Amino acid sequence: LAGYHRRFIEGFSKVAKPMTKLTQKKVKFEWGDKQEAAFQLLKQKLCSAPILALPDGYEDLIVYCDASNKGLGAVLMQREKNYTTRELELGAVVFALKI
Repeated sequence: LAGYHRRFIEGFSKVAKPMTKLTQKKVKFEWGDKQEAAFQLLKQKLCSAPILALPDGYEDLIVYCDASNKGLGAVLMQREKNYTTRELELGAVVFALKI
């Protein structure tokens, strides 16, 4: 589950390294303090990632949908009233480049 959300967690690979080493061939699975610390940190980051927050109320919800013969997608968003359209578009570019 956390692997799916890795793009929302800054430094995911570095934090998860102690756990991912356990999935390699010929590595004995031993869950120690390093793995537990990595797990707890990823859990904390996953639960606090703002992109995964629940919508604030039911006002101003927007659904963006797109589809083609190869796939489909949808996003549920809320309007941010404190930013201009230009700032919102630039924020989307910055977010895309971080992924």
